[in-house]
This record gives sequence, structure tokens and C-alpha cells, in this order.
Amino acid sequence: MAGVKAMTVLFAPPDYWALTEDQRNEICNGCGPKGLDYLVPDTIWFLSIKEACRIHDFMYEMGETLADKEAADRIFRNNMVRIIEANPTWRWLTLKRLERAEFYYNMVDKYGGPSFWKGKNKPEELGLAFA
Repeated sequence: MAGVKAMTVLFAPPDYWALTEDQRNEICNGCGPKGLDYLVPDTIWFLSIKEACRIHDFMYEMGETLADKEAADRIFRNNMVRIIEANPTWRWLTLKRLERAEFYYNMVDKYGGPSFWKGKNKPEELGLAFA
């Protein structure tokens, strides 16, 4: 049927699926850092990846270790690919979407650290002293 999106099975920790919509909205904003999410579109070439971003937000919020961050980033990439593959279109558009998904992944992999670690360490735990 035209205009109907295929059912997409996304991976998320069970705790994510147990949240109410209000709880999800409190933790998850979509693509981009909270407060600056308007800078990063929730779509890739007219296809929404917002749910993949929301799962990523949740995993960043709940994560505690570098391994947790890396897992969240990999799952984010995998979920974007699942969304793209579940919504086939012209081959050239699918390739452009996959290319953009890889860009989104690279950005969170390289620059997502401050968002992941925000609020997780007290200054006295960092081992740094500033005058």
C-alpha cells in the first residue's frame, strides 16, 4: 500500500519498552543533543529515524561505562539501518540514506562523549583539580 511504512523491528533494552510515553519523553528527545536537538534532523532523506535516536538517548542516559556508550552507538547504527531497509525505495535513495546513517553514527561515536558522560561523574571523582 502506498504511503504505508513497513513494520520495523528495532532493538532496545527491555527497560526502554517498559517506559510510559511520558517517561520516554522526559529522557529521550530524538536526534541531536538535548537542548540542541533542533540542529539535527530526526529524518534521513524524508525517512524518520526518531525512534532509533530515542533508543540511543535512553541508552546514553542509563549507560555507565565506555563499553555501554560503544554498545549504544552500535545499536543506534543498527537501528537506523533496520529502519532504512524496512522502507525500501529507489536504490540510489537507499544508498544516500545509508550514507547519512553512517555519518550520524560517526558523529555520536566521535563526539557523543560529553552527552554520554554528562552528570555521571562528580568533580571529586575526576581526579582533576582546578585553581
